[in-house]
Amino acid sequence: MHSTPSDHDTLPPSQDPEPQHGVIEPPRTLTGMLANLGPGLIIAGSIVGSGELISTTKTGAQAGISLLWLIIIGCIIKVFVQIELGRYTISHGETTLSALDQIPGPRLGVSWLLWYWALMMLASMGQLGGIVGGVGQSLAIAVPITGDYAAAVRVPSESDFQRYLKWEADFADGHAAFDALPPAQQTRVRLGQEAFRRAISDLGDQGEHLLQAAREGQPIKDPTTRDDKMWAILIGILTSFMLYGGRYNLIQNVSTVMVVTFTFVTLGNVFALQSTQQFAISGDEFWQGLSFSLPSSTGGKNPLHTALATFGIIGVGATELIAYPYWCLEKGYAKHAGQRSSDAGWAQRARGWVKVMKVDAFASMLVYTIATLAFYLMGVAVLYREGRDPVGMRMVSTLSQAYAPVFGEYARWLFLIGAIAVLYSTYLVASAGHSRTVVDALKLFGLVPKHNEQAHERTLKWVSFAFPLLCLVIFLLGQDPVTMILLSGIMQAVMLPMLSGAALYFRYTQTDVRLRPTIAWDLLLFVSSLGMLIAGAWGAYSQYQQFFK
Repeated sequence: MHSTPSDHDTLPPSQDPEPQHGVIEPPRTLTGMLANLGPGLIIAGSIVGSGELISTTKTGAQAGISLLWLIIIGCIIKVFVQIELGRYTISHGETTLSALDQIPGPRLGVSWLLWYWALMMLASMGQLGGIVGGVGQSLAIAVPITGDYAAAVRVPSESDFQRYLKWEADFADGHAAFDALPPAQQTRVRLGQEAFRRAISDLGDQGEHLLQAAREGQPIKDPTTRDDKMWAILIGILTSFMLYGGRYNLIQNVSTVMVVTFTFVTLGNVFALQSTQQFAISGDEFWQGLSFSLPSSTGGKNPLHTALATFGIIGVGATELIAYPYWCLEKGYAKHAGQRSSDAGWAQRARGWVKVMKVDAFASMLVYTIATLAFYLMGVAVLYREGRDPVGMRMVSTLSQAYAPVFGEYARWLFLIGAIAVLYSTYLVASAGHSRTVVDALKLFGLVPKHNEQAHERTLKWVSFAFPLLCLVIFLLGQDPVTMILLSGIMQAVMLPMLSGAALYFRYTQTDVRLRPTIAWDLLLFVSSLGMLIAGAWGAYSQYQQFFK
């Protein structure tokens, strides 16, 4: 059994495992275990918004069915590293960052891993800026203040005009070129043209004027809108006050309700789409999606880049892997196990609470995997076939089109209610999780006392209050929400092999012999780590290609 220096423990006294106080025997029945779940539900609330709703649907819109296999692997593969990090926290009573600070390698005050985490955290703030922008967009459509945003997104983007004009030019002469296309591509062009014509027709004279301007080569500029920004400001301020006074139970309950609401709506939409002739995905298409094929580059966009950025976010992303043990600590798993000792009673309790944590992690994996597949299939069935791509100020309005074929006029309200729920859940939960890791980092950097309960609570309150506002500022600076979310995905993808390496290090150098997993588990942990290494290497390579080509 390995020991760690006491100065690595950054827990406040209220969470610190003690020999006597807070020790509780773990539940032995499934019912008892289910009653003690919670951290995974919080993580699911953080995951479903940016990764599943936006990045996954965008990947389906760009790549079609061909990357279904990657989406499934991306959801399942990371849970083994997640559980290994949780095992370390329960058995050692230490936070994720304090554990990462002990990884061998260069140090500049703290471990090199913590310095990269700080860079990733800045990108994550941009991601949450994109999320609060999505909430603002949803509310600006659902509850207009001046109506400027709702009016602006009714107008197709310049890229939509250019795509339509290209189709018009390519298929003008007797449609010979159209007939030469594969059937799936013919369907995509036809549906895309029909969707664009509907949008132009709905605009009346304005639409015809804009189409003529595009034919003459004039740029179609997006207007500056206020409604989405005013709603985002209101949501950002509200969230700051909620987190300033909120605690674990509030965050768990809010995230659970919001995720369940939108997940059921989305599953219902997928089943309804399968009942239509136009948008149903065939068995052959599903088989193609599971055949490990790669999509081709279209329109100068490589869907594989989007997919690998998505891989960093879908399922448990790097930020959720780091945050999960903090929620386990607040739930009390480590405190209930008690302070690590040679006593057989401690080993029995620790094994029991690790088992509860495993059930918690796998239950959340089931939830976000189902949600991820639903969002991806909607992107394939509707957005890909209509040639739509959610970007910029039209992110939410484009995503809502995935509901229109089934729900018609009700689609907007159905989607917007769900989008507000799931996006806000991510904004709330991720801000809360990031605030906890930031406070812990301040302790490791020597800026906050490590074991002072009052200093911990005071710092956590103010960081929780400030974090959502900083993310809001990033959105208000005019950054594209989708771009910010995908950039964070790249940063998280690069962090994944670092975390998987850390999990292997903990498993083979720090795990108490009485808590060691089976050989089968170790094999799955290695597979998980290999997958994260591949994703991280590709993320680093794609970034190099982008900035130094």
